[in-house]
Amino acid sequence: MLDKNITKIIDKVKKINDSCDFCVHEIKLKKKKVIYMYYSSTANDDKISDYLGKSLSLDYKEQKKIDNVFEYLKMTIPNSKLKIIKTYDEIFYYLSCGYTIVLVDGDNKGIAIETKAKLDRSITESTSEPNLKGPKDSFTENYESNIGLIRKRIKDYNLIFNEVNVGRRTKTKVSLIYIKDIASTEKVELLQNKLKNIDIDGIIDSNYIKELLSCGQASFLPRVVSTERPDNVSISLLNGKIAILVENSPFVLLLPSVFADFFKTSEDDYIKPFNATTTRIIRYIAFFIAILIPAFYIAVMTYNMEVLPDLLLTSFAIERESVPFPTVIEVLIMITAYEILKEADTRKPQIMGASISIVGALVLGDAAVTAGIISPIVVIVISLSAVSGMAFSSPDLVNAIRTWRLLFILSACMFGLVGIISLFLVFIAKASSLEVLGVPYFTPLAPFIKKDIKASIVKQKQNKIKNRDSYLTNNLKRIGDGK
Repeated sequence: MLDKNITKIIDKVKKINDSCDFCVHEIKLKKKKVIYMYYSSTANDDKISDYLGKSLSLDYKEQKKIDNVFEYLKMTIPNSKLKIIKTYDEIFYYLSCGYTIVLVDGDNKGIAIETKAKLDRSITESTSEPNLKGPKDSFTENYESNIGLIRKRIKDYNLIFNEVNVGRRTKTKVSLIYIKDIASTEKVELLQNKLKNIDIDGIIDSNYIKELLSCGQASFLPRVVSTERPDNVSISLLNGKIAILVENSPFVLLLPSVFADFFKTSEDDYIKPFNATTTRIIRYIAFFIAILIPAFYIAVMTYNMEVLPDLLLTSFAIERESVPFPTVIEVLIMITAYEILKEADTRKPQIMGASISIVGALVLGDAAVTAGIISPIVVIVISLSAVSGMAFSSPDLVNAIRTWRLLFILSACMFGLVGIISLFLVFIAKASSLEVLGVPYFTPLAPFIKKDIKASIVKQKQNKIKNRDSYLTNNLKRIGDGK
C-alpha cells in the first residue's frame, strides 16, 4: 500500500529509480499538497496540460467548494483511461507506460492518467508480405492501434481480447484474440494457461512467445504462423484460429498452424480461384525443388549416374571437366556464397541499393565459372533452388528450407538417391508426429480429412465455401443458406 504522506512516497520512488527523465511537480489545492509526476521520455506535455490544467488551476472561491480533493480530481480529470493505483509497483508500471501519476497528501491512493507520447511509427504498407490486391495497411509497434486494425474489420461482440502481462521486468501486454462462438474453448484455455505459466525476465517481441510456446518439441519445421497483415489475422479469426498480439511487436501469431498454412497468403482470397490454386500448387512445387534439387544433382553425378540419359550425362561431364573439386564441394561452395550474399543483402543499409546483389550475381558468379572453380550447371541448380526458396513470405519457412536443403545434400553425399529417399521418409515421419495445440501438423492430409483437404490446396469461390475447417472449430457453418 502507498503511504499517506506524499513526501515519503516521492522519496521512496526517487530512491528506487531516480532517473534523469523523472519529473515531479507540486501544487496546493485547498491547502493540500498535490503532486503529479511522469517520465518526460514517455509522457506528452500537451496531454498533461490538457488533462490537468483546468482541474489544478482553480481560484480561491472555486477551491472552497471542494469537499474531498482526491474525489474532486477523480471526477473532473477528463481522461477515459484513468486508473486508481494503490501500490508502488503500479506507480512504476504506469510511469513506464507513459501515464502521469497524481498524488494527494493524506490519501493512500493515486490517480494514473494516460498521457502517452507518440513513440511509434505510422501505419504503413507491409514490407514482409507485400501484395498486389487487398488492403495495404499493416500492424505497427503500437498495441492499441493494432487492436483497432482488427476491430475495424470484425465488428462482432463475440470478438474477445484477453489480456495478460508477461515478463517479470517488462510486464509486456500480451493479448489472446479469438471469436468466442467460433474458436475452440479447449484451445483457448490451453493457450491462456501457457501464457500465464511463462516465467521470464522480459518479452521484447512476439518471437519470444513463439519460442516459449514450442512445448519442447524439437523440429526443423515452423509451427506458428506470424503475420503483420491485419486482414490475414481477421480471416484466420473468422475461420476459428486464435491470434496472439504482443505489445511493441508488429507481428501477430496465429494458432493452431499446420503445414499447409505456410503455403497460403492473404492475397489468395482476393484473386480468382483458378489463379490462387495455380499459385498455391506452384508454392508446393517450389518447396520441394528448393530442398531436393541440389541433393538430387549430387546423387546422380556421384552415385546414380544411370538415372540420367547418356547425352545429358556427357554434357554434364564436359562442363565439369576443368572443375578441380568433387560435386558436393562445388555445390557447398555455391550454397555458402549464396547464403553470404543473401545475408549481406538483408543487413546492408538501404542507401547501398542493389550493389551487393549485382556484385554477387554477375561479377562473382561469372568469374567463378570462367576460372573453372564451378561449372555452369551448378550455378543453374543452386540458382533454381535459391529462387524456389524465395517463393515464401515466412522467414521461418525459408530458414527451414535452408536447413533441410543442407541435410538432403549431406545425405546425398553419403548415400546417393537411397539417402535422399530415406531422409525424405524421415521428414514425413517427423512432420507427421508434430502437433500444435493438439492438431496434427499434417492436418488435413494426416489424419486425412476429406472435406478439408480440398480447401488446403484448391481455392473455391466464396459462395461455395459453406463450412470452416473442422479441425479448428465445431462451429462449422460459415455461410447462410440464403433466401
